[in-house]
Amino acid sequence: MRRYWPILLIVLLTIDFFVARWWLLARKEKRFDSIILASAKRYRLEPALVKAVIWKESAFNPDAKGLAGEVGLMQIRSLAAKEWATAERIEAFDERSLNDPRTNTLIGAWYLSKLLKRYRQTDNPLPFALADYNAGRANVLRWKTGQASTNHANFIQQITFPSTQSYIQLVTQRQSHYRKQFQPLAP
Repeated sequence: MRRYWPILLIVLLTIDFFVARWWLLARKEKRFDSIILASAKRYRLEPALVKAVIWKESAFNPDAKGLAGEVGLMQIRSLAAKEWATAERIEAFDERSLNDPRTNTLIGAWYLSKLLKRYRQTDNPLPFALADYNAGRANVLRWKTGQASTNHANFIQQITFPSTQSYIQLVTQRQSHYRKQFQPLAP
């Protein structure tokens, strides 16, 4: 038994490490759930979608900064924040509030809602909205031609950025994963 003790200790420490890592990741993913629920409810979105976008955009890091000036959990740009403030009639909007997870998530949920409405004439607005969120409207308009103008499967095939195709796939998969955590919104 003595000669197996070091092996047993290594196995137990390894298991302990992975359990602790899993627990910390689970905790990290849940710490913004109340903010996500409130933002999703306000803009009539599925909370699992908002959470999936946060997962992909910032990995739940409220201090995340993107290369193009995106900030926070949902990687919001200054222009989107100003549009939100105007739409919500917030006169004294301070861009520093983009670093606040609550404000950042409200703006991101508002923006996602706006994008989903923009593509409601399609058979499935979600891939169009996610492509717009990730790659911008100009690129979506380039890809949204012919049958791809209303058919999401054709649209995804038209996307010329593999990273945007991957973004759509990963966010929708993660959305399905997070649906188990949230009750559906009442109509």
